[in-house]
Amino acid sequence: MHEVVIEAGRAERQYWKDLWRYRELFYFLAWRDILVRYKQTVVGVTWAVIRPLLTMLVLTVVFGRLANMPSGGVPYPILVLCGTLPWQFFSSAVSESATSLISNTSLISKVYFPRMAVPASTVLTSFVDFLISAGILVVLMIWYHVAPGPRILVLPVFVLLAFITAFGFGLWFSALTVRYRDFRHVVPFITQLGLYVSPVGFSSDAVPQQWRFLYSINPMVGVIDAFRWAILDGNTPFHLTGFFVSAAIGLLMLATGIRYFRSTERTFADII
Repeated sequence: MHEVVIEAGRAERQYWKDLWRYRELFYFLAWRDILVRYKQTVVGVTWAVIRPLLTMLVLTVVFGRLANMPSGGVPYPILVLCGTLPWQFFSSAVSESATSLISNTSLISKVYFPRMAVPASTVLTSFVDFLISAGILVVLMIWYHVAPGPRILVLPVFVLLAFITAFGFGLWFSALTVRYRDFRHVVPFITQLGLYVSPVGFSSDAVPQQWRFLYSINPMVGVIDAFRWAILDGNTPFHLTGFFVSAAIGLLMLATGIRYFRSTERTFADII
């Protein structure tokens, strides 16, 4: 028999150790979400390819053909796809994290485990979609004879920053959605709006210089610009100041998101 000792304050002090101890639950939640997403679907994994491909085609026509936005000598579909992949990872991770807790009501109300594992698992699931979608970019770069350079080696750093940013926003919205259910409707609107105020369909060079700092407060601006700079071997602009501003906002969202999530976590089972 295993002896269970209930000690006051233990959950608070041992939270991060508990999060590691429950890592198998984290993997299970992520794997379950992947299976649910693709099992008994018509197109299956192909949806992870169709979605960014259609987005790329629409934005290429709107910004590249109709608005005639500059591409800096890079084929416009590749420019757009380099922005679409990190943005869709971010928007998917945030949208699904926002509803992740209320979607697991029975689990949260009956079993103890670090609740942070739930939104974290949804971010991991969205990252799997991101990896699948990245195959389109590889094919497109081969088609246009565009080869990455040595800067591609730093791409994992920017992927990590995208992961941190998505997780930070996901923590905020998941905790807020438990308390205020209206956020289920607010988050899709925010992510849809963010598609047009982020440099997904255009280069950041299109933004006037006097607005560049304010524009970089959007944390995905630095992430998308960094993705393009790394993948396209510096053929697109990389504004260092703007990148640091975006990175700082992303890290701030993670730090404050963890703090807010932890401060409200103990009430989830009662409210949900």
